[in-house]
Amino acid sequence: MLKPGELIKQLNDMVFTIQLIGHTKCDPTWNKPPKQHQFHSFWFVSKGKGTFILDGKPQTAEPGKLFAIVPGTVFERIPDPTDPLEYYFVRFGVAGASEEEGQWTFRPSLEGEFPLQGAYKLNNAPIIINLFEQLHYFWQRRGNMVAMRRKILFYELLLAIAHDFRSRHVAGNTTLAIEHTIEHMVNHYSEDLNLLNLAAMAGLSPSHYSRLFKKYSGYSPIDYLAHLRMDRAKELLSLSDYRLKAISQSVGYSDEFYFSRIFKKIVGMSPTSYASKHANQIRLAASKRI
Repeated sequence: MLKPGELIKQLNDMVFTIQLIGHTKCDPTWNKPPKQHQFHSFWFVSKGKGTFILDGKPQTAEPGKLFAIVPGTVFERIPDPTDPLEYYFVRFGVAGASEEEGQWTFRPSLEGEFPLQGAYKLNNAPIIINLFEQLHYFWQRRGNMVAMRRKILFYELLLAIAHDFRSRHVAGNTTLAIEHTIEHMVNHYSEDLNLLNLAAMAGLSPSHYSRLFKKYSGYSPIDYLAHLRMDRAKELLSLSDYRLKAISQSVGYSDEFYFSRIFKKIVGMSPTSYASKHANQIRLAASKRI
């Protein structure tokens, strides 16, 4: 399974269309023979028992189990006659779409690249069921506002799944402790923060804090803080005429040369080059409006 941070990063670079939503209560004698599926889909078991067979591999179908099916999967569903299955499903289309520094990249086909495939046992079943219920409710209605609401709910479903994965990587009070340190970084990135004081804030040793933080976010604590600072620096470089020294100090670096090295390492260009690039883009956009 992907680490939660990697999963969320991949999902953030995708766009989705909802093609079909359903809710099925199986008859005790019901059986769906093997069929090769041509679409992406999620299936979530809410009640009952049975067996879902994916490419010849049987998986127990039980409440709280999510099945992510990708195109080409041979899928068979067999209910338990003593405790018939009840499940929700959503079929969707997906494509790659990402933007960096004003440059868009599109990938119409993601065959074999979707990060969720196979069976997963989720811990937050009530939240997932509620989202599927809402999706099913809005699927039975029409209109542009309703279509947008369905899209929002689908993204909330993806987020809930990713959150479930993340909570299993970092359990109990340590999750709250790490979220607290992240919130502190967001609100105090301009201050003198380091691994020792962040770990102390979480009540953990620096090494243990670093391991748990990376499982939670996909970054080390210091890398996460550096990215926060560089995001703010990019805003200031794009939208203000502040001197480089003032910008570096405002995001937590007293040494503007050290700030420039970190900026280039993360962003891929120097702060002055970044500022010039965005100034040129603004002038070009203004000239087109004239």
